Amino acid sequence: MSESKTTRDHDTIRKWAEARDGHPAKVETKGKGGILRIDFGEPEENLTRIDWDEFFAIFDDSGLDFLYQDKVADGGTSRFNKFVAGD
Repeated sequence: MSESKTTRDHDTIRKWAEARDGHPAKVETKGKGGILRIDFGEPEENLTRIDWDEFFAIFDDSGLDFLYQDKVADGGTSRFNKFVAGD
């Protein structure tokens, strides 16, 4: 498995997602904002596409970091990503 990276940089996150045909999305919750996801078009129940402004507002308000990989072990493009609590 390739090395994972962590960032809070909006441009890095957006470019990473768009390079993989990903779109900002969330799962609605009863709390504020929702649970963020990058939507790659696979059917996922309860996933709602949102715009980048709403996505980053939730991201920043929640104090999250974006954990991601650029490549898989064989050198192919990775879509691995996860939103984790920031430091």
